[in-house]
Amino acid sequence: MIKKLRIKLIGVSMLSLFLVLTIITGTANLLNYKAVTDDVDILLSILAENEGTFPLMFENRQREEFLESPELPYESRYFYIVLDNDGEILSTNIDWIAAIDESAASEYAKAVWKTNKDRGFLKDYRYIISRTDYETYVVFLDCRRSLSNAKSFLIASIITSVAGWFAVLILLTLLSGRIVRPFSENYEKQKRFITDAGHELKTPLAIINADAEVLEMDIGENEWLNDIHSQTKHMAELTNSLIVLSRMEEDDTPRDVSEFSLSKAAAETVNSFKAPAKAQGKTLESDIDENIVMKGDEKAVRRLMGILLDNAVKYSGEEGKISLSLKETRRTLRLCVYNTAPCVKKENLPYLFDRFYRTDSSRNSETGGYGLGLSIAASTVKLHKGKITASTEDEKSLLITVTFPI
Repeated sequence: MIKKLRIKLIGVSMLSLFLVLTIITGTANLLNYKAVTDDVDILLSILAENEGTFPLMFENRQREEFLESPELPYESRYFYIVLDNDGEILSTNIDWIAAIDESAASEYAKAVWKTNKDRGFLKDYRYIISRTDYETYVVFLDCRRSLSNAKSFLIASIITSVAGWFAVLILLTLLSGRIVRPFSENYEKQKRFITDAGHELKTPLAIINADAEVLEMDIGENEWLNDIHSQTKHMAELTNSLIVLSRMEEDDTPRDVSEFSLSKAAAETVNSFKAPAKAQGKTLESDIDENIVMKGDEKAVRRLMGILLDNAVKYSGEEGKISLSLKETRRTLRLCVYNTAPCVKKENLPYLFDRFYRTDSSRNSETGGYGLGLSIAASTVKLHKGKITASTEDEKSLLITVTFPI
């Protein structure tokens, strides 16, 4: 359990860190990319408004707003194409770029004309379209340097985030043991206390029960001695259940693993409950597929089915109906125990497998329940890598479904 707790702690922490780093890295790169495109669009707007050239004169405010450096017009590599309203090329200007010839510039302009977009990227060039009544200017600006810087920033941020993620993973793996150590120690003390206390209680309970039997031989039966017998039996069963549950939680795998007939075990368990069910005026039915074989702890699985049927018989109500079905699919073995019940609230279902949980304390005390049976059942299923669930459709019945992997 502690090992699984460490794994969950590391998993949740690393998932949270991954999401945070993804958001931070993504946001930073989006902002960087937006800043690049905004700066480029400003230059393209200036060129489009001035027929493909930088104006010779700027007002001071415009120079400070649009041009970061007076050398920027000379550093920029661009070309433009003039088209008529039908998309035919009227003129091409490639004086400020060496990487593009007139033929390539014309192809770029035709490709942009077909997109019907006023601005965007075409390969490493950012373009803008400016229309007048008679002509259309398509201005392209070489953005290879800016895009390269943006890609370098993206790669650097991803590498940094991945390195940081792995560094935190290593640190958390090394330190998680110390983080969970207090819980681990308390959990081990709790299990040891339950086991030790259970063994210590067995002796005085046996002595009390034996003394009561001696008194009964001397003075005969009476309600006080019967009460002592009843309560010592109740305490002994409760103690044994606590010890069983504690031992099951200590192990990660079943103790006595063997291949056995699950069909036979289910049929025998059902037969053992038919008489108690009939004595209480209840019907018990079964639908068990033949020749189902399971590999696991046969004793524990039989106890599991006994717990589920015992629970169903106890709480099925007057003239209740109980059924057990066992089916085999391609991937799982499915065990279902159904019983009618006076009242099953859906909000109580998630807590049915908790220790000492009782939906109706008065009714459970009458039936002699301890609130540990379903906890033991859940632990048994967990040891066999299975899954157990409780459901109700009409809040007047309970269906407990157990699935085991094949």
